[in-house]
Amino acid sequence: MDIRESLVACIMGADRAGANELLVEWGQRNGYGTLLSEVLEPVMRDIGELWMSPEGISLAQAYIAAKVAEDILDKIVSVHQISQLKSRGPVVIGNIEDDFHALGRRMVGTFLRAEGWEVHDLGNDVPAVDLVDQAVVVGARVIGVSAMMRTTADNIRAVRTELDRRGLTGRIQLAVGGAVFVIRPELVQTVGGDGTARNALEAPALFEKLQARACGENTHE
Repeated sequence: MDIRESLVACIMGADRAGANELLVEWGQRNGYGTLLSEVLEPVMRDIGELWMSPEGISLAQAYIAAKVAEDILDKIVSVHQISQLKSRGPVVIGNIEDDFHALGRRMVGTFLRAEGWEVHDLGNDVPAVDLVDQAVVVGARVIGVSAMMRTTADNIRAVRTELDRRGLTGRIQLAVGGAVFVIRPELVQTVGGDGTARNALEAPALFEKLQARACGENTHE
């Protein structure tokens, strides 16, 4: 059984300690630099596909997967002292109202923190007004909103409406994510998003691009 199969087995068995031990041992032997791309990200993508499949996974297994991702990313941050980098600034993330699929959002938050972002995670089932309020309070230039299903993705339109209503169009960029946007990328524009990433690993680059765009449109500030 290879490392990926072993990790999936640990997650499906809700063995958080075993998964962490497996990953740390592999990282020490092969280097933490490739641990993300060669092991963690592919496995988390597989877990996400299992979540959407008829077989499915339980909430407990999804929780363990998210915690394992957080644990090992904390380890990588410690090894590489990423936390000492200058902060890239605040961002706000959350699952849109009526959406409770936390795994993807938690992974995005962990990857963002590892890259030096100050992440304000509002959790599941977050109304559009709350997301925009928090962004204004902390001075975030990017809001990241997650939705797993087509029905809940439609609720993201309310975030775009709220940004437009307050005159924040362009000044605060809207990143959208979740399985439905991978399957139907045209929905990004439909719900009023400014961009999306295919997975959690690509999220920091997206947020950096959107923040630069938001600041570039307001160079007088």
